Amino acid sequence: MDQFRALKYFSKVAETGSFTKAAVIFGVPPSSLSRRVADLENSLGASLLKRTTRNVKLTEVGQSYYAQIVDILNQLEQSNEAVRSYQAKPMGQLHISCMVGFGERILLPLLDEFSQLYPEIVLDVSLSDELSTLSRDEVDIAIRGGYAPNERVLAIKLMGNQFIPVAAPSYFAHMGRPQYAVELKQHKGLYFRTPNGPTPWLSYINGQWQDVSAPQVAISNNGPWLRELAAKGKGILMAPRWAAAPYLASGELLELALDPGVQISQNKDMAVYLLYQKQRYLVPKVKAAVDFLVARVKY
Repeated sequence: MDQFRALKYFSKVAETGSFTKAAVIFGVPPSSLSRRVADLENSLGASLLKRTTRNVKLTEVGQSYYAQIVDILNQLEQSNEAVRSYQAKPMGQLHISCMVGFGERILLPLLDEFSQLYPEIVLDVSLSDELSTLSRDEVDIAIRGGYAPNERVLAIKLMGNQFIPVAAPSYFAHMGRPQYAVELKQHKGLYFRTPNGPTPWLSYINGQWQDVSAPQVAISNNGPWLRELAAKGKGILMAPRWAAAPYLASGELLELALDPGVQISQNKDMAVYLLYQKQRYLVPKVKAAVDFLVARVKY
């Protein structure tokens, strides 16, 4: 039995929940893939998958086994690619995941220049404000705002990610312009939704942090849509300064100065990070992209 191939097949079935989908990915008949996984189960003396007519799920021991092998498979594949690509020129498909606002305003314009420098790299860019797991989502490079992640990746700080309160002149004309943080509770709030829920509005008042969030009128994980709502006078938005910059420059949005100031976290050290797995830097296409983006964006 080719155990490495069987492990790859089993891992992909576990991720997709389907022998058919996994077979399509590898370009083999579902029956052939199923036999190899069955051989793996026989060699282990354990059932790793529960098979029904509708889907495939991991058994309890299958969940434990998958958790142990998935990182090993990824590391081995990365090592193989690094060896194959050693001293080769940058080429192949490069998967980049980036938050939407940063991608549209900063990343995509830079990638035109990158493509001219490295024409043999095929860019596969996904703009999403959802979190990505580099080791499992087939992402070579991710750009995310927040704090340096705990997952086992390298994180390079590209820029600060300070959030500021902004609203349209029409909003202030209609609702008035608050001067004190506590007055926000009488206003309308537009909120970005993180995996932990909408971002709160926090202010350090009388020696302690207080939630001064305005009543919610819209919540989304799509920053551009929230900024458009703010520009239309629908409410006050806490937005990254870099994202709000063009709106501030055009006068569509105005920065709101409050006493005391307002943040979305008690931690002031939020930033935009470029993330990649250390071993992937050995692959020419990844090294080229990391070096290029750090040189063009970091400040």
